[in-house]
Amino acid sequence: MAQRILALAAEEAPERLREALQSLGESELGDMVTGQALSGRETAALLRGIFKGSPCSQQSGVLRRLQVYKHCVLLVESGDLHLAKVSEIIGLLMLEARQLPGPALAELATLFVDIIKGGSLSNGKSLELFSTVLTALANSKESLAYGKGELNGEEFKKQLINTLCSSKWDPQSVIHLANMFRDIPLSGEELQFVVEKVLRMFSKLDLQEIPPLVYQLLLLSAKGSKKTVLEGIIGFFNQLDKRQKEEQKVPQSGDLEVATMPLDQLRHVEGTVILHIVSVINLHQDLSEELIKHVKTEQQKDPARALCPFSVALLLSVAVKHRQQEQIFDFLKTSITRSCKDVQFLQASKFLQDLLPQQYDVTAVILEVVENSAFGWDHVTQGLVDLGFSLMESYEPKKPFGGKAAEASYGLSKMPAQQACRLGASILLETFKVHEPIRSDILEQVLNRVLTKAGSPVSHFIGLLSSIVVTAPLVLQSLSSKVTETFDNLSFLPIDTVQGLLRAVQPLLKVSMSVRDSLILVLQKAIFSRQLNARKAAVAGFLLLLRNFKILGSLASSQCSQAFGATQVQADVHACYNSAANEAFCLEILGSLRRCLSQQADVRLMLYEGFYDVLRRNSQLASSIMETLLSQIKQYYLPQPDLLPPLKLEGCIMAQGDQIFLQEPLAHLLCCIQHCLAWYKSTVHPCQRAEDDNEEEDVGFEQNFEEMLESVTRRMIKSELEDFELDKSADFSLSSGVGVKNNIYAIQVMGICEVLIEYNFNIGNFSKNRFEDVLGLFTCYNKLSEILKEKAGKNKSNSGSKTPRSFLSMGFVSTLLTALFRDNAQSHEESLAVLRSSTEFLRYAVSAALQKVQQLEETGQTDGPDGQNPDKMFQNLCKVTQVLLWRYTSIPTVVEESGKKKGKSISLLCLEGLLRIFNTVQQLYSARIPQFLQALDITDGDAEETDINVTEKAAFQIRQFQRSLVNQFSSAEDDFNSKEAQSLITVLSTLSKLLDPTSQQFLQFLTWTVKVCKENTLEDISCCKGLLSLLFSLHVQYKSPVGLLRELVQDIHACLGDIDQDIELESRSHFAIVNAKTAAPTVCLLVLGQADKVLEEVDWLIKKLTSLGSDTSEESSQASSQAQALEKGVILQLGTLVTVYHELVQTALPAGSCVDTLLRSLSKTYAILTSLIKHYIQACRNTSNTIPGRLEKLVKLSGSHLTPQCYSFITYVQNIHSESLSFAEEKKKKKEAESAAISTVMAKVLRETKPIPNLIFAIEQYEKFLIHLSKKSKVNLMQYMKLSTSRDFRINASMLNSTLQEHSTEDAENEPDNNQSSTAEQTDENQEPKKKRQRRK
Repeated sequence: MAQRILALAAEEAPERLREALQSLGESELGDMVTGQALSGRETAALLRGIFKGSPCSQQSGVLRRLQVYKHCVLLVESGDLHLAKVSEIIGLLMLEARQLPGPALAELATLFVDIIKGGSLSNGKSLELFSTVLTALANSKESLAYGKGELNGEEFKKQLINTLCSSKWDPQSVIHLANMFRDIPLSGEELQFVVEKVLRMFSKLDLQEIPPLVYQLLLLSAKGSKKTVLEGIIGFFNQLDKRQKEEQKVPQSGDLEVATMPLDQLRHVEGTVILHIVSVINLHQDLSEELIKHVKTEQQKDPARALCPFSVALLLSVAVKHRQQEQIFDFLKTSITRSCKDVQFLQASKFLQDLLPQQYDVTAVILEVVENSAFGWDHVTQGLVDLGFSLMESYEPKKPFGGKAAEASYGLSKMPAQQACRLGASILLETFKVHEPIRSDILEQVLNRVLTKAGSPVSHFIGLLSSIVVTAPLVLQSLSSKVTETFDNLSFLPIDTVQGLLRAVQPLLKVSMSVRDSLILVLQKAIFSRQLNARKAAVAGFLLLLRNFKILGSLASSQCSQAFGATQVQADVHACYNSAANEAFCLEILGSLRRCLSQQADVRLMLYEGFYDVLRRNSQLASSIMETLLSQIKQYYLPQPDLLPPLKLEGCIMAQGDQIFLQEPLAHLLCCIQHCLAWYKSTVHPCQRAEDDNEEEDVGFEQNFEEMLESVTRRMIKSELEDFELDKSADFSLSSGVGVKNNIYAIQVMGICEVLIEYNFNIGNFSKNRFEDVLGLFTCYNKLSEILKEKAGKNKSNSGSKTPRSFLSMGFVSTLLTALFRDNAQSHEESLAVLRSSTEFLRYAVSAALQKVQQLEETGQTDGPDGQNPDKMFQNLCKVTQVLLWRYTSIPTVVEESGKKKGKSISLLCLEGLLRIFNTVQQLYSARIPQFLQALDITDGDAEETDINVTEKAAFQIRQFQRSLVNQFSSAEDDFNSKEAQSLITVLSTLSKLLDPTSQQFLQFLTWTVKVCKENTLEDISCCKGLLSLLFSLHVQYKSPVGLLRELVQDIHACLGDIDQDIELESRSHFAIVNAKTAAPTVCLLVLGQADKVLEEVDWLIKKLTSLGSDTSEESSQASSQAQALEKGVILQLGTLVTVYHELVQTALPAGSCVDTLLRSLSKTYAILTSLIKHYIQACRNTSNTIPGRLEKLVKLSGSHLTPQCYSFITYVQNIHSESLSFAEEKKKKKEAESAAISTVMAKVLRETKPIPNLIFAIEQYEKFLIHLSKKSKVNLMQYMKLSTSRDFRINASMLNSTLQEHSTEDAENEPDNNQSSTAEQTDENQEPKKKRQRRK
């Protein structure tokens, strides 16, 4: 039969063809088509023949066509045919579909819907026909039966799509369906239906099927609904990530269905999806704009949903190739700093922590992206690197730091900008570890920035470079050419940068010979450079090499300050193997360095400061270095035993024209000799004596040095100041050559005395004679010190008034203090009595400790041996703290004051030292605070380190200082020491940071502080300020301080009186600290400052409220309960603040800063009340909720307790200012004051009344939005607000006339030369009201 139909169709005999087809039943027709298709013969020709014999003009033809269509669809989806045959059949059916009438199309479309619902789609090929049918149906103008009614084609198509999207889909056919919808013209509403249905299907699909579906969905989004598509994709992967994290937390999950998502598979799928999105964005640029718009909007609502690891990775991938890079990076940087600020804001306030316990941290998310990118996300890495450098450059340190200080303060940063900079460094370091291909690029960019940003601080880049090198020195061997290129520019860099850079690449020098050799070449060239900076760089580099390339036989240094983990093994093997080469190489370097001893003082100074560390690390160089130092000192040493002074000071200076410079830092040279000799005798000498080797050779310099130092000591004690050409009559001004020379001499002599003090004390072994020598040297030092202080006191502008830096080492200072104050040994008593008898010497020892701690705090290191070794510094700091703490607590200042002549008492110096130490430890050694507190607690010396309770230990120290402060307050008025009380309060404030705010000890300390403020009538302004600041800082960590502020303002009101003088206030007093002397401006300004902080918190909460209000996600019920808690908190805070301001605006505050600050603070309060009202207006728009009763109460409170009083206060302010103006006018009449003085008063009045219009505007804005809210909520809120007349600024005509008459009479009486100025003033005064009048019209 099939052959007959084919023949008839070929013969062009339509009548016979039609008859033949009519003779076939429905099943016969279907079998024929099936048989032809399965045999693979001329199926298309047969179908054409059937269509030819079934014209659409006849009903029977339409029905036959429909039968063929239905049969073919089922045949195609049966899966029995080859794909080529399927494509052929579907192609033909698509061509013929447009000829079908509307009802047939509708029936066919319904069939497709039923097939999809039934889940019998196999290959989805027939869906191409479905899209054609739906398109044809949409264009059909016929009325089609649907249910009981009729619809046109477009409406019918819409109903079908609606039905389709509401029904269940087979997961296997989702991709085919998504592809099909691309070919159908869809309205915006239909597209939204389809997109939402496809997104709902994500969770039912296998993970591997998601990327192709996402691609189809993205192509579909070209028609619209881009926001929904992006939101759905990001939300889906965010949920998967969260589930993955939960599974990792609970690895033994009982639910097998949940724990079926391998991490690597998920990451690879995410990476593919990101690639698909980026490729589609390449085709449709507007998709990237939609993405940025989406994340920005989401961030306002819920940052955790906007910036999840997936969305951040997506943004970074988009940023690399598209013009939105700057926009994306700006958005990410803003999000990072905002997140850091929010975290900081929350940490500072217990009130906020209770309302918003968990806060999203974007920095953790970005580091998670770096971690995820290890799963082949190469398209994200470039974005990560660019973001890392962008963060480091945008938030780099603002001030240059010296050496290690930069790293120390950078490592312990607390500010959001510094945290962002540190995050940038972490991103780059982690990316460097994970991605091999991009390492070269990262290293090159870091080195380029170190070189090109030489003018600005580069410590953060050097810190990053150091971390990279320490992480992988062996990996860097392959990139060593980049490092060697950098060395060529060393001589052009600042010395701090050079030292930091060389320290950073130090591990690399040990594993790479080529890098070391290229560095040596560069340094040898630099040492002969004309530039001083280049020579200093060379010295720094050579000293570093000498420290790190050990010669065989050198003692292993237990004091080594840096270790490099795994790389150390290789370095040591290399060092031992090549020790002969190392020796020659080190001696060659020493030879180069000897040349530097004839160069400028700066270069010599670096050498003297570096030799000790070289010796300590490389003991085989001892004899070479000691001989070098011996030959150097001999140039200035006078060997004749009776010659005074013992050293040639004139050889240390050099004159160039009129200017005089220091040529040889003699004190530093002697200091270097003393430390090297001490180390040699204590470390190398015992070993050599045991081996009995080389003793003859080395004994020479040791004996020479000892004799020389002995002789210098003896003669320095005998020398008078005149021997050095220095006495009280000498010129020390820095403006003349002689004065400069005398200053240089004085500092050198003082330094030599200090070096000899340390030397004699150390070798004295508690001998009385030696200690007498120490005191003799100190006498010489002290005389010069007094003269310099005296001269500096006379000439205040003299820059040399600063105390010269002490030459004592930190280790010696701790030893000396321990001996002076804590040594109870019987055998030492007699000798130590010599030093203890001199109060000046005791004060000097404590001052030296203070100076060392200050240097450590500012730069992170100190001068002298081990000054750059953090472990040694920490140990010395603990010893010094023990002594100072014991000295301060055991000998009160009052006892000491009686015998004091001049200068600060030792106890006060001890207290200052303790304050600095507590600050320094928290800055530089925050990780070691438990060990520090343990060291201070002598009673509990043997406790296990793991058992240290920081809060308990800190509370114990706090109690000691509390006792001292109470003693101060309870002492007689004459004995009260304001400076000491201030320092004690600051110490308590510093130590309180170590207490856990949830602990009992914290609560006890807060209670004690409140008690002190309530019971002590303190009239000292500084102490009052310190105590209240401490009280506020503690209170905010416990609960909101608004109740405390209310009590304080009631006290201020009672102290200063009311603006209405007729009102008598009851004499209530909560806090005795608020009295007539302290109430204004001190307490008032502090209270207003704290109130402003509360307002900032409330403002921040209102923004959070607004974002929660706009969140319409499925978690909205949770959001609404959180929003209610926030609303309650905000309204209660504002309510209490209104009562605070209610008291203040009725207080008779003196004109000046208090009034000015209060007016500004009131403006801010009204602005925040307005933003709260705006939030409720928005809430009323979004939902039909009524406003809460507590808001109504707040509005009522502001109407009764604030606004009327504000207007009264404005009148009061204007009155006190007009009084000051009239007072100035009277003075002018009496000609007691110059016109300049009057204009100053007028300017002051103008400045202080400036905030008044702003306040009135803020009040009116508040009332305006209240009217809006009243209309929206149908609640009359304006019934609580009373309009005031004082806002009208009316001009009193009678007063104006009398004033003008006074002015005219005054002008007539005035002398001619005053006419001009007074007329100008009059014009000014007359013009001002005109402006105001004009503005009010």
